[in-house]
Amino acid sequence: MVAAAYRAVEAGIRLREDATRSPAVNIEAIVDAVERRWREPDEGIWEVRGERQHFTYSKFAAWYAVDRALRLAEATGLDVPVERWQRLREAIQTDICQNGYDADRNTFVQYYGARALDASLLLIAGSGFLADDDPRVLGTVDAVQRELSSGPFVRRYSTDEGVDGLAGSEGAFLICSFWLVNALANVGRTEEAKRNLDALLALQNDVGLLSEEYDPVEKRMLGNFPQALSHIGLVASILTVYEGFKER
Repeated sequence: MVAAAYRAVEAGIRLREDATRSPAVNIEAIVDAVERRWREPDEGIWEVRGERQHFTYSKFAAWYAVDRALRLAEATGLDVPVERWQRLREAIQTDICQNGYDADRNTFVQYYGARALDASLLLIAGSGFLADDDPRVLGTVDAVQRELSSGPFVRRYSTDEGVDGLAGSEGAFLICSFWLVNALANVGRTEEAKRNLDALLALQNDVGLLSEEYDPVEKRMLGNFPQALSHIGLVASILTVYEGFKER
């Protein structure tokens, strides 16, 4: 919600005076919660059933919340403890770069100490966490393409390490596939991003709907249908590729 409020302000929408104090966008309460809990392990973005881990994306989401809170405060003139929040943001970023990055493979990893990858790491590109031409960002995009992708279709994460506590495999997640489109566009690989986007657009049925997953071998939709998250990804990718949309 903090990120959404910041995007609204950036787009020229004037927030109500009490908006940043409301339960949904109380940025001081949100940052306080991040400050208390960001070092804790959790189940990650996919709510896995295995043991709690220090998931890299969860730490990144904590960084993102603090960063957007700082930007929102600056944009609206809200009086917040800027220096304390800046130190918190820097501490989280340093922790991620030290513990969530595999220097030998030049990629961020699913959780601290793992070799497995996670498609959610694609969201680092375009976020401002690092420059989009930073070798660690570029290396992560390459690694996800190499290890989690079948052409434009991207699986959520590596299952070899059993972190999710489940047996078997699954199809490519369309939201992850759209994240790859965005990451490619954000790192300057625009033509490749367009090709991937065209392939994903071609999956829509006769009324333009998408499922949650796709099986690129059997060429069929899988999972929940229709899936709102897939359509959110589609819209975001069109904006990213053709309108230059980027979280700033």
